[in-house]
Amino acid sequence: MKQNGLIKYIFLLLIITLIVLFLAYFSMTNGVYPITFQEFYHSIFRISHHEDIDLLLFDFRLPRVILAMLIGFGLGISGSVLQGITKNGLADPGILGINSGAGAAIVIYMFFFQESISDDSITAIMMMPLAGLAGGMLAAFIIFFIAAESNRLDAQRLLLTGIAISSGFGAFSLYLSLKMKSQDFEMATIWLNGSIYSANWLFILSILPWFIVIIPLIIKKAYILDLFTLQEEVMKGLGVKVEKEKWILLLSSVSIVSACVSVAGNIGFIGLIGPHIAKLLIGKRHRYSLIICGMIGMLLMVAADYISRTIIAPAELSIGIILSIIGVPYFVYLLVKAKV
Repeated sequence: MKQNGLIKYIFLLLIITLIVLFLAYFSMTNGVYPITFQEFYHSIFRISHHEDIDLLLFDFRLPRVILAMLIGFGLGISGSVLQGITKNGLADPGILGINSGAGAAIVIYMFFFQESISDDSITAIMMMPLAGLAGGMLAAFIIFFIAAESNRLDAQRLLLTGIAISSGFGAFSLYLSLKMKSQDFEMATIWLNGSIYSANWLFILSILPWFIVIIPLIIKKAYILDLFTLQEEVMKGLGVKVEKEKWILLLSSVSIVSACVSVAGNIGFIGLIGPHIAKLLIGKRHRYSLIICGMIGMLLMVAADYISRTIIAPAELSIGIILSIIGVPYFVYLLVKAKV
């Protein structure tokens, strides 16, 4: 049985990876200025040099695709962690208000350090995930504090509290952005709706350390996430320090979400949809479903980014809107199914 599960996992991982790579290639070679396969191949492998193609690929499309992959992977895994520790299939960083909390903190950072951000300084960009972490943790603490009842998380109260907190932080972010200069307000508005139109290699560099450190930690804790399906008394009987593990996983999830929000804004529903699809494909064991969930998030993000970039070209639609069109009907379906 274990061998069959491993074979199925490797097969699914291979198939999804191939689909993601195809979508990445398609996104990089199609758009307002299409690139032929020969031009792409020669530019990527440095066989020949063409200044226009190099500029389009390495300065615009490639960093954007890589950033979309990282964000999709991070949000997918974070959603799986949140659903695991809350035992709630409706949990999602965006719906629970963690995105909004991180976003509000980053808007505050943008408001007070507008000049350093506009200069694209490496220090300012690297500091944004830290600001997002503070806001995301504040939002998570408030939500979990209000939703907790006798040291247990009530699923219905968690969802309602998350929506309320998300609305509050969202309103605060909008209010603060209205106090900005006109050009800064435009940047903040686009960012709050979720967008990676300004993706560059510095953004990738700013979030990569978070992924390198935290993603392996989450994967290492996969067996703990499996145990969260049990009652807390049973977990304690097995020697698990429930509260400690819960906060380690929560901090890890919020850290990844905050890093993603710092470069892409408020992008929701990937953390909601990804875990459900992964469990349908591979089962509930987090040893297998975590990576599959991340890959599905990656697939959704790359596809949504291509649609947002081309659907009304040469203008661009917010990637958050594209994902909302997909995610909202699915969220309503889950609400009806769960009878929340």
